[in-house]
Amino acid sequence: MRVLIIGGGVAGTVAALAARKAGFEPRLFEAYDESAGLNHGVYLTVAVNGVDALRAVDAHRVVLEAGFRCGRIQFRSGSGKHLGSVPLGPTLEDGAATHTIRRADLYRGLYRLAADRGIPIQHGKRLTGAESLPGGGVRAHFADGTSAEGDVLIGADGVHSATRTAIDPANPGPRYTGLGNTGGFTRTANVDAEPGDYVMIWGRDCFFGYTVAPDGELWWFANPPAGREPSRADLRRLTTADLKARLVELLAVDDSPAAQIVRDTAGDFGLTNQYDLPTVPTWHNGSMVVIGDAAHAVSPSSGQGASLAAEDAVVLARCLRDLPTVPAALARYESLRRERVERIVKWGAGMNNTKKQGLVGRALRDLALPLILRKADDPREMEKMSWMFRHHIDWSHTVRP
Repeated sequence: MRVLIIGGGVAGTVAALAARKAGFEPRLFEAYDESAGLNHGVYLTVAVNGVDALRAVDAHRVVLEAGFRCGRIQFRSGSGKHLGSVPLGPTLEDGAATHTIRRADLYRGLYRLAADRGIPIQHGKRLTGAESLPGGGVRAHFADGTSAEGDVLIGADGVHSATRTAIDPANPGPRYTGLGNTGGFTRTANVDAEPGDYVMIWGRDCFFGYTVAPDGELWWFANPPAGREPSRADLRRLTTADLKARLVELLAVDDSPAAQIVRDTAGDFGLTNQYDLPTVPTWHNGSMVVIGDAAHAVSPSSGQGASLAAEDAVVLARCLRDLPTVPAALARYESLRRERVERIVKWGAGMNNTKKQGLVGRALRDLALPLILRKADDPREMEKMSWMFRHHIDWSHTVRP
C-alpha cells in the first residue's frame, strides 16, 4: 500500500514509522526545509500514553533519551500565593512517566528514525489540494507544481491543514484563542523549583510557566493575551527585543520571578498564535484522512497534543493493516479515536479558559483552586484520570471491523 503523508511533525513522522512497521510504502512530504520545520515551538510534554504509543513503533527512546521525567506542578497566583500542587500525570507500574523534551529534539529524533528506516522524505512540498481517483487511490498536488499518487493520503499537516479542507470544504478552520505562545531557555539563580517540577503562575496580565532541567537550565513559556489576532506578517515583524519588552511589562506587576527570567534570556525567541479547533465533522473520505492537530487541536494546557498525535498515527496504521479496504480502515479509525480525543479537547479547553479571567474571575479562581487542587492531589483522584493516561495500544492485537 502506497501511503502519502503530509507534514513532518510528530503526527507525520510517527504515521510514517507506523506505516513502515505495518509493511506499507510510506512517503513523507514536508512543506518546510528541515531547519525551518524545527523552529516551531520551544518544548512540550509527552505524557505516559504518548510514550506508550511511541513504544508501539519503537520510537519511545527519542523521548526517554533526549527528555527528562516530569515531577509535580506547583500553581501560584500573580500575588505570590501558593495555590496547590499535583503530580504531572501518574508513574505507571512499568516505571513510565510523563517527560519534557525540546520540540526540536523530538522532531529531529523522529525525523532521523524515519530516515534511518528508509522512508523517503521530501521537503518544500506544500499541499495545495488533493483528489480521490476513479477506482480508488488519491492524487496530491503541491505548490511547486508537482503531484504524487498513492492508495491513501494522511493529513498530518497541523491546525491549518490543507488536507482537512480537501476532504470537506465545509470543515471548520482553527479558532484563535486570544492567547499567544512564546518561550525560551536561560539560567536564573534562586528559582524555587526542583528539577522536573513545573511552576505555573496565573499572573494578573499574563500566564507564565517554567520548569528546571536536570542540568539546572530553566525552560519557560508565556501566553500573552491579545484581543485581536496578530497576522502572520505581524508575527514576522515582531523582534525579540520588542517581545521581551512587552512580556516584562506584562509580568513585572506580579510577585514572581517571571519578569526576571525573561530579562535573563539571551538569544532570539518569537511569538506564535494559539488556536483550538471546534469539532471537525468530517475526518475522512474514501482515500484521505486527518490526524493530530489537523483533526483535533487540543489546548497546550492539556499536555496531550503530541501524545494524541502519536496515538492517532499508530491506531490508523493498525486499521489500514487489518481492515480489507481503505474506506473501511478510515471509518474504523474514526470510531476508535473520536470520542477519546474530543473528551480530552474539551478537558484542555476548560483548563485554558482560566488563563483569560478578569478581576472577579481571578479572585474566585484563587479562592477555589486550593480546595480543588488539594482534592486533586489525592491518589484516588489521580486514578480517576486513568482514562487519559493509562491508554495502551497493543500493536499485535488485530483490529476488528
